[in-house]
Amino acid sequence: MTQYELESGIEKLTLALFQWFHRHPELALSEFETTKKIKAVLQEHNIDILSNPMDTGVFAKIGGKKPGSLIALRADIDALPINEESGLPYSSEHSNRMHACGHDFHLTNLLATAIELKKIEDQLNGSILLIFQPAEEVDHGADRVVNTGILNGVEAIFGLHVNPELPTGVVGVKTGNFNAAVDRFFVTFHGKGTHAAHPESGDDVIVATGEFIVAAQTIVSRNVNPFDPSVVSITHLESGKTWNVLPNTSLLEGTVRSFDKKTREKIKTRLQKVASGIAATNEVTSEFQWVDGAPAVVNDQRLTKFVETVALKKHFDVVHLEASMGGEDFSCYQQIIPGTFFNVGVGSAYPVHSSKFKADPKAFETSIPLFVALVKSYLEG
Repeated sequence: MTQYELESGIEKLTLALFQWFHRHPELALSEFETTKKIKAVLQEHNIDILSNPMDTGVFAKIGGKKPGSLIALRADIDALPINEESGLPYSSEHSNRMHACGHDFHLTNLLATAIELKKIEDQLNGSILLIFQPAEEVDHGADRVVNTGILNGVEAIFGLHVNPELPTGVVGVKTGNFNAAVDRFFVTFHGKGTHAAHPESGDDVIVATGEFIVAAQTIVSRNVNPFDPSVVSITHLESGKTWNVLPNTSLLEGTVRSFDKKTREKIKTRLQKVASGIAATNEVTSEFQWVDGAPAVVNDQRLTKFVETVALKKHFDVVHLEASMGGEDFSCYQQIIPGTFFNVGVGSAYPVHSSKFKADPKAFETSIPLFVALVKSYLEG
């Protein structure tokens, strides 16, 4: 990779901002200080801040001096409820709050990009909408942004995510399916609890639970096309409080990951039918609850190829990635406008969502000039 040296002023500011955001993580929908800091930096550089009906997050705009397209750049800003163990000198100053998914990198990258674009604002043939999005981790923040109407008139949207598995500064792209749809389900079995020595006098929800756990795994292997990636995982169980009593209820919770809309609906329907059938067989009752998450990230072919072409022109290393069963609510934007979501390597020994995750700030030497080049190239047509 050809190293791109940022001019000294922006380089120092970028590092200072990155460390500030990392030290001050805030959870979804509570990003109040983060929002204030973003606004302060934008105001300091005379970047127009747009109205935002949400309590957190920031919308801003650059350009408009010359006619042209309106495109959007997005960064998420919330942190995770994780106690940091990275050993960084700028570690989180708050217990059980950490930027363990790289959102501090994402938002710093967008701020630094905005500062660079502001310097050439008069030369831009069009405008750039900057979206600093709250609540990506848990609360469908992208849906909240879409519902504000801020994307009206936007022609295309770009976003990036750090990738700890890629060497620092390497760009990862993929056309089509990139991140899976993320859904959540609950199953509760209800029966008549009884003494464990006399199961015949009651109903055993534990047996029903065990049968459901096994049967649920046959959905992917027997009901879904083997060429259509999907996952059913049961992740949470609650039932009973002691060793000699059969409980009245048993709760299961899990997640479904998929790419195809029909497959997503089929898995939902099958889970409900399996729960109902097992309940009937065991003479207990069942409740089924499904919580829709973000849809699948499906990258626009033209925009993805465009990112790859621009990155190669900047002499950055580019790799083609495999699809991931991890989710990302960037997909919510792609439901209404073309968009592409790509990765930048940060060379971490630990994965995202780990208490020891570290993002190498050297990766800004790729991400910032790449974002600037994407904007300039797109608006120049």
